[in-house]
Amino acid sequence: MQAGQLRYLPWPAVAAGMDAPTRLRHLVAGALRTNRPLALWREPAAAHPRLLVARSLEAAFTGLPPALDAQAPAGFAFFPFRDSDHNPALFLPADVGYDLAEPEAVTVAPAARELVPGLTAWLGLPTPPELAWHYGIQPAPPAATEAEYTALVRRGVAAIEAKEVVKVVSSRAARRPLPPGFDPLAAFAELSEKYPRAFVSLVSVPGLGTWLGASPEVLAEVTADGHFHTMALAGTQPLLPDTRPQDAIWRQKEIEEQALVARYIVSCFKQLRLREYHETGPRTVAAGQLLHLRTDFEVDLQNVPNAASLGTDMLRLLHPTSAVGGMPKTAALDFLRRHEGYDRAYYSGFLGPVNVAAPGIARLFVNLRCLQLRPTEAILYAGTGLTVDSDPAREWQETEMKLQTVGAALQ
Repeated sequence: MQAGQLRYLPWPAVAAGMDAPTRLRHLVAGALRTNRPLALWREPAAAHPRLLVARSLEAAFTGLPPALDAQAPAGFAFFPFRDSDHNPALFLPADVGYDLAEPEAVTVAPAARELVPGLTAWLGLPTPPELAWHYGIQPAPPAATEAEYTALVRRGVAAIEAKEVVKVVSSRAARRPLPPGFDPLAAFAELSEKYPRAFVSLVSVPGLGTWLGASPEVLAEVTADGHFHTMALAGTQPLLPDTRPQDAIWRQKEIEEQALVARYIVSCFKQLRLREYHETGPRTVAAGQLLHLRTDFEVDLQNVPNAASLGTDMLRLLHPTSAVGGMPKTAALDFLRRHEGYDRAYYSGFLGPVNVAAPGIARLFVNLRCLQLRPTEAILYAGTGLTVDSDPAREWQETEMKLQTVGAALQ
């Protein structure tokens, strides 16, 4: 538990007999009822999720704080693909925390002491079967048809052939009706069970909406033993029945796509004059029903003279990575602005806890395999990395496969 936090223990008598998921649901209902931002997440391979509630949207940081600094406050980062007035970069403070691994305790930060009486009230009020989730105030993005998306791919390949860009990552949105009685909390639990190695998240912020996802990709991580991690994850193919990941055969297109992402990370290290890092891979890894090529990078912060700022400096250089935008970064992002045809909002941004488990521990993930919840439908997102060898029909099919990951929650 964070230093300086209050431990609110025991739970009030009204909570007697409630199991941890029921208490979680009451806390979520109370946060939504009082119009507060919340983040629920389950880290890869973790047995239990955590909940964070911010006392108000006004209490959140905007912009890019020193998010990987051990001295920064505890909270949850929720950053868009592009920072803008209607898609602001947020850092939600950990004002109220509930770790289902410690179901008898709720933590309250000193700045949020006034919420303690409210927590009791939240548990005492009946929880409606359908919770009042936050919805975005921006119009829903258009859903690209196959013809529209393959035309975008052809434009991307033409831009690569003309040497305007080396690589570009195109994407599209898809709209799916919500099934009757759809419950985001139940969908979160289902994704957590279905994808144990993914970062599963459910974030709901007034005015910005509710986002559910199961991401396979680490953007930046600082561990308890003082190591910085990031990864290059690119290339996609289906995981076929009775096939081991190590037996996968990759086309030249996917190999080159992944190598470009890895080289981009190395170029970020060079910009910081960082020469001491460990590179492992590429290797084939499974993410749900998909296979990807992955290269891991690790830096021992004890051997780096600028260790205090390395994590934050790398975060500034990495996002948006070449795995979600392209390279060179400026040219690729300009291509997407002119041709992609919709606002990605928080898709392909990043999110994750900072200093929540303990000071100095941060895990930020690229917001992939995600959906945005609307009153009667879900907006799903998927993208593909284009190289000169990209085939439009294959790229469309790759997005269809990726949509199935989070789309499983709508089955």
